[in-house]
Amino acid sequence: MTKSFSIELPSNLSTTGDDQLAGPPLDLKAIVGMVYRRFWLILTGFVTTFSVIAFMTFTQTPLFSAQTVIQLDTQERNVIDLGAIFSGLGGTTAVIDTEVMVLESKSLLTRVAEKQKLVEDREFNPWLRPEKKGLLSPVKGLVRSVTGQTDKPDPFDALPAEEKLAIQKEVAVEILKAKVQAARIGTTYLITINVLSQSPETAARLADEVADQYRVQQLEEKYEATRKATEWLSERVSGLRAEVEEKERRVETYRAESGLLAAQGATLTEQQIAFMTSQRGSLQVDLDRARARSESLRRQMASGAGADGISEVLDSPVISDLKAQRAGINRRVAELETKLGPQHPELISARNEAADIDRQINAEVERIAGNIDNELRVAQSQINSIQGEIARSTGQLRGNNQALVRLRELERDADTSRQLLEEFLTRSKQTGEQDALITADASILSKASVPDAPASPKKALNLLIGLILGAIVGGGLALLTEIFDMKVSSTEDVERKLGANPIGSVPLIRTASFLGLSQTNPADFLVENPLSAFAESIRYLRAAIAFSDLDSETKTVAVCSSLPDEGKTSLTLALGRMSAMSGSRTLVIDGDFRRRQLTETAGLKPDIGFVEHLFGAGQLSDAIVKDRKTMLDILPLAQNGHTPHDVFGTRAFDDLLERLRSMYDLILIDTGPLLLMAEARVVAGKVDKTILVVRWRHSSRSAARQSLTLLRNFKADILGVTLNMVDLSSSRHHRDPGATYKAYQKYYQMEAKPSVFSWMGIGKGKPNGKAPKGSVAVQVPPSKATGRE
Repeated sequence: MTKSFSIELPSNLSTTGDDQLAGPPLDLKAIVGMVYRRFWLILTGFVTTFSVIAFMTFTQTPLFSAQTVIQLDTQERNVIDLGAIFSGLGGTTAVIDTEVMVLESKSLLTRVAEKQKLVEDREFNPWLRPEKKGLLSPVKGLVRSVTGQTDKPDPFDALPAEEKLAIQKEVAVEILKAKVQAARIGTTYLITINVLSQSPETAARLADEVADQYRVQQLEEKYEATRKATEWLSERVSGLRAEVEEKERRVETYRAESGLLAAQGATLTEQQIAFMTSQRGSLQVDLDRARARSESLRRQMASGAGADGISEVLDSPVISDLKAQRAGINRRVAELETKLGPQHPELISARNEAADIDRQINAEVERIAGNIDNELRVAQSQINSIQGEIARSTGQLRGNNQALVRLRELERDADTSRQLLEEFLTRSKQTGEQDALITADASILSKASVPDAPASPKKALNLLIGLILGAIVGGGLALLTEIFDMKVSSTEDVERKLGANPIGSVPLIRTASFLGLSQTNPADFLVENPLSAFAESIRYLRAAIAFSDLDSETKTVAVCSSLPDEGKTSLTLALGRMSAMSGSRTLVIDGDFRRRQLTETAGLKPDIGFVEHLFGAGQLSDAIVKDRKTMLDILPLAQNGHTPHDVFGTRAFDDLLERLRSMYDLILIDTGPLLLMAEARVVAGKVDKTILVVRWRHSSRSAARQSLTLLRNFKADILGVTLNMVDLSSSRHHRDPGATYKAYQKYYQMEAKPSVFSWMGIGKGKPNGKAPKGSVAVQVPPSKATGRE
């Protein structure tokens, strides 16, 4: 018999609270523990991933890469400026990225495929490749021959030759497109063309061909654009000529019909108005001068000024002669007056002559004044005549201006067509001279060289990626397994994930037998091996109960579990036997009315049991049975006894429990599963302490957490959670520090029955209880070994 075990000191001496949930975050130690527990899963994921990548790497067909570099010409080198039609490529990022896409376009690669006749290359034409025969090909052929099946005809073979060739070209272009990659070098005007191929010569040849066809396509596009532009310009010029002639003829016709004849840039009416306006200005000056002379003369004459005081008269030669004659007569009159008397005929004659000259002067003045008035009237008449002519011409000009609006509209339309005709004539001439100047917008900077080594697969890189990806997959599987692992694996899980106080780990007893499984149950193993690690773990559990409350004595303890088959009954019986072996008066009560596991485990078949006595069928001494191996008292359940619906909730049970307190030092009650039976919850609320048993790597955290919630709802005083049936041989899943067989094998020994194990060399002669080489170690849970929980 071999065994492994763990012992954990009672931790219930400290206060249990919700702060136990706040455990430390995932640290390096936790990661190492996870890797250790899930080692085989990680290794499987790692090896599988790495093997797949390695297989794909070493079975992949080698591909060679050749590269051609082209330079885009963004400068406009045309001698004749044709605007946007023949301009070079722009230097923007969008334009260069567009050219990169053109290099990878299907139209360009179709030209390459046709030029290089790729449909005749097996690499680009799958129909030329030999049929691959896999490992199952012989088996498939045998099955077809046995079943009489024939190969299905390929629909491709039934197509016409032209359709076959078209499909093959399409497939070749698609394969080539997957092998060609163009990319811009940084922010420069350089573009690399990379081509992958199974042949290094083919890769170099195709890379250069893609660059050549790219330049040829640019030239063809420009020539085509030139041809189309020339044709369009010629058609447009012809139409514009006829349009201009028609519009100019319409202008002249309208000008003649509306009388808008012009000379030197102005119409005749406008020139006539301008001339008469100029004449009116001259006549107005003459009129103003005549009016001023007339008014001045009249004022002088009205003031009594003589002929000598009138400025207009002074210039008259007649007046001047008359004045000279009068001056001579006046001298002669003065001489005669001095010589002759006043009545002298000669003096009188001289005076009459002087008066006659004065009359002539006055008459001449009147004549001059009349002439000035005539000049004024003539000037006024001329002005009035010219003003009337100007008014008539102005009216005619007003009508002409209205007609001029339409004339100008016709002229603008004709001018627009004329300018457009001249522009198109210039463009047409430039287009005809442009053909000899067209060049491609790209030049080949470096041609592709034949590669010496394959570019893919990159074995070292792929294997490194396989290592990294395998580690990621293995770690991810382990992490997912940990996340979805809802089992309780250690006292740390009890403390951190259940929020409860762990009070020990009880190991799973492992037995080895050549004939099969041993029938030794944990309670019997405890009696037979009092110095074993299992016994020590039960002893520590008893100590935890004894020191659970320093202020008051703990006498009644309910042992519960969430679901069946968690080892609760075997643990309760073993704990009761350990307490009795330690000298304490101990009673174990079988409280599982449906299964009666504790009664069967102890090998009892009483006629009067716990329920019969509780309802008055016998004395207490008749119901209590002494354990055959220890001084333990057991209150069993009768095999054929009737079980009422409510036992622990009765007053009789309360009285019985109070009576038993005075008789025993420790009373253990084995209850039914908490999640299945309500009686377990009731009795948990009436005892001093309650222990929840959780089976290692079997009980789910949700069930244990729900059980703890039920116990708290029924006001149960929870002593803690015991981790039961811990298989320490599976150290990958056991995370309690130091709780390993190697840590304690120097301090504990196991006594085995010689009848079963002595022939195997196991027993006292093997103080450490190690099984010899060749023996079989089998896990024996109590429910499997003895049929008991």
